[in-house]
Amino acid sequence: MKALVTGGAGFIGSNIAKKLLEMDFEVRILDDLSSGFKMNIPEGSEFTEGSVVDGELVKEVVSGVDYIFHLAASVGNKRSIDNPIYDATVNVLGTLNVLEAARSTGVNKLVYSSSAGIFGELKTIPIKEDHPRDPDSPYGVSKLAAEKDCLVYMKLYDIPVVCLRYFNVFGVNQRFDAYGNVIPIFADRILKNIPMTIFGDGEQTRDFVNVKDVAQANIKSALSDATGVFNVGSSTRITINNLASLMESVSETSVGVEYGPERPGDVRDSLADVSKAQASFDFNPSGDIEAGLSEYMNWIKSDPITIRRNDLSN
Repeated sequence: MKALVTGGAGFIGSNIAKKLLEMDFEVRILDDLSSGFKMNIPEGSEFTEGSVVDGELVKEVVSGVDYIFHLAASVGNKRSIDNPIYDATVNVLGTLNVLEAARSTGVNKLVYSSSAGIFGELKTIPIKEDHPRDPDSPYGVSKLAAEKDCLVYMKLYDIPVVCLRYFNVFGVNQRFDAYGNVIPIFADRILKNIPMTIFGDGEQTRDFVNVKDVAQANIKSALSDATGVFNVGSSTRITINNLASLMESVSETSVGVEYGPERPGDVRDSLADVSKAQASFDFNPSGDIEAGLSEYMNWIKSDPITIRRNDLSN
């Protein structure tokens, strides 16, 4: 079986590609390396450098594959607020290019990486798939629009589609990015022995899910009969204050925290209900954030890219 992973040099995509190779898939990766790294690309995969915005290139890499895992995206609330046109170009038009290629060549299934950012400020906890969708950033809007395009293509052109709504993913191959998630940002500050910055009072909650569980969700959903939208989280939540303390604990260090103003586009609380994914394709997240953070900190301390970046910043 052949699989295409768009964004396969990135954090989540590289973990999916690695798992597919372990399952004896032939794996093709398309990535423009705007946020991914060649170092992430697992040995044995076929790599093409390029963007999903390039429709003709997308058709070439889709040709002959059985499954598409579409992860290539411009990610993050702040990045989308800073540059909403770029966000929409990659996330919406890029997804349409992938869908058009899938329609013309025929695939067994397309698994689209959506986001809990489509929900906006939460009205109920935990969050089910039918929770109101009222995004607070251009990123949430673009991911929702692309998700809707995927579902429309399934209706119109009979392309089996799964849309996975990720909550806060963390784990191996996730590196510091000023626009990115809190865990690599905290890790970067711990490595530099400077206080972690918390925006707001730190009592906001997040559902952090290990990238290994996300890879499991992608592959299980692809190989199942399931179609439609599914939450992918850990079904647990933790405050940002507690996260900072836990990261200090697993790192055996104490850098402390400093507080800044709340940021626009950030939701107050988050917790996924994953019962639909559990019932539909046996998704079973580990939920052990301490073990996951310990593994992550051990990895990032030895990551050559992180080491080089920090050496250059000293």
